[in-house]
Amino acid sequence: MMQIAILDDYFNRAESFADWGSSDALTFTFFDSHIPSTDELIEILLPFDAIGVMRERTPFPREVIEALPNLQLIVTSGKQNAAIDLDAARDRGVIVCGTSSPGHATAEHAFMLIMMLCRKAVPLINGLKIDNVWQPVMGRDLRGKTLGIVGLGRLGSQVATLGLAVGMDVLAWSSNLDTEKAVAMGVTAVSKSELFLRSDFVSIHYKLSDRSRGLIGENELSLLGSDGYIVNTSRAEIIDQEALLRCLDTGTLGGLATDVYPLEPANNSDSLVAHPRVLATPHVGYCTEETFTVFYQEMLAAFESFRKGSPINVIS
Repeated sequence: MMQIAILDDYFNRAESFADWGSSDALTFTFFDSHIPSTDELIEILLPFDAIGVMRERTPFPREVIEALPNLQLIVTSGKQNAAIDLDAARDRGVIVCGTSSPGHATAEHAFMLIMMLCRKAVPLINGLKIDNVWQPVMGRDLRGKTLGIVGLGRLGSQVATLGLAVGMDVLAWSSNLDTEKAVAMGVTAVSKSELFLRSDFVSIHYKLSDRSRGLIGENELSLLGSDGYIVNTSRAEIIDQEALLRCLDTGTLGGLATDVYPLEPANNSDSLVAHPRVLATPHVGYCTEETFTVFYQEMLAAFESFRKGSPINVIS
């Protein structure tokens, strides 16, 4: 019998998205809360042969992988997971597999945040529900505003399309931007500084790497200005966090909507979550019923295939 742990199953949702009892050869244990302590994580996972992880919720560095003698397989949601040390897994002979990742949910979430910032949805909702105040603030039109996209890949392109659909002017920059693709979409390719200078809203759609860490700093945020907003549904570390807080504190930057944090899960003691200029959501860009159905059904299929000796969607 193969013993499998499913981690970070917040509010016990995973069991409803796949038929986990379909194989008599697999036994699943679901953990509904994050385990931040490395020692505790290792102790809990010692009996398990395989682990299912939600992308980047729980890190699997070499220290953890080498401490689990029974571990044969890790299955992550999505096609990659920067929180898993693939070299360590390879050295230990642990196979790492992934799933499909629809992606559109994150693009929808990013554009929802843009709309909420522009129309001042949160202060209007709270004004009515909590303060019993009618129309305390006034929002603005998105039509005619300029949207800057940092990273015109799969998700960035979807957000650009949504911006164009409501009548925004859309700019884009990345270090390897496909200018012909941008032109074909109706998007204007610009330099990074010009993007921040001209945009009313900037949405980040960049992979975190050594090159992109701190990609957006005080200079870019200052160019965006006191009437500008930045939306981050990618990774927190792409923005210089100290510079971000300074610009928010001084009003150099109009505001931030973020779905990602340097340390997750975050809570309301986090400096960004608590900041009055920040619209904060709990990393739910990808968290929809449809996306989780894909994640968990394909995760189950990966466990079943491994058990039969034919791993699928192998990352490493």
